[in-house]
Amino acid sequence: MVRTEPIDKWVRGRLAGEVVVESREPLLVWQGRFPPVYAFRRDEVAEGVLAPTDPPDREGFSFFSPQVAVVQWYDLEVGGHLLPASAWTLDDEAVADRVVLTWEPGLLDWTEEDEPVTGHPRDPHKRVEAIASSRQVEVAVDGVTLARSDRPVLLFETHLPTRFYLPVEDVRLDLMEPTDNVSYCPYKGRTDGYWSWPGPPGIANLAWSYSTPAPAVGTVAGRVAFYNELVDLTVDGVRLERPESVFSSREQRPGA
Repeated sequence: MVRTEPIDKWVRGRLAGEVVVESREPLLVWQGRFPPVYAFRRDEVAEGVLAPTDPPDREGFSFFSPQVAVVQWYDLEVGGHLLPASAWTLDDEAVADRVVLTWEPGLLDWTEEDEPVTGHPRDPHKRVEAIASSRQVEVAVDGVTLARSDRPVLLFETHLPTRFYLPVEDVRLDLMEPTDNVSYCPYKGRTDGYWSWPGPPGIANLAWSYSTPAPAVGTVAGRVAFYNELVDLTVDGVRLERPESVFSSREQRPGA
């Protein structure tokens, strides 16, 4: 069973610069606990770009795959650019006459109005806010201080712990190792840097940064944040308990 909600955003998806889907009244669809996707009427999809295909031969879980049963898979092709099994219809009466297109990073370029969006559509019931602060913040792992700052930007995001974005000058990047990991968030954008803690106990991708975040949270640009779930965080002299969230595992998931 899915949950749906109409929305009046102007949404477009492009492949190789060509608009393959466009709607001013897309339908948001929630599949259980996962972020929403858009489901479009067939006449909102460019003519001739979809071709029925067999189910993809994919192993393992993908955050960007359909989370309920699929009735029909489609290849998406335009201008000689082919995306196999990148669109589908869901087995639910609420969206039986609509088609969902992939949000897998690097495939389609999506915009809501004229602003690029990555990862998944923005949830109208989710709040994201970045506020400058003078709190005293200290970050440590296994007794080693990785950051200390009195000029953080606090990022508040629904259903997630408060994140503390610190000036790079206040972070001991020399104690960590950069990685090639990236993540995508519809509210903040694409990360362009992650760092791991190489010492005991060895924590992968525990810190990240956005050089060009979405305009709504532009004040976090160039700053470094840590997963509260993976480090020892002290704020104004008070040691915070490590929260439990989808990021409590050391395995990085989309949307830092």
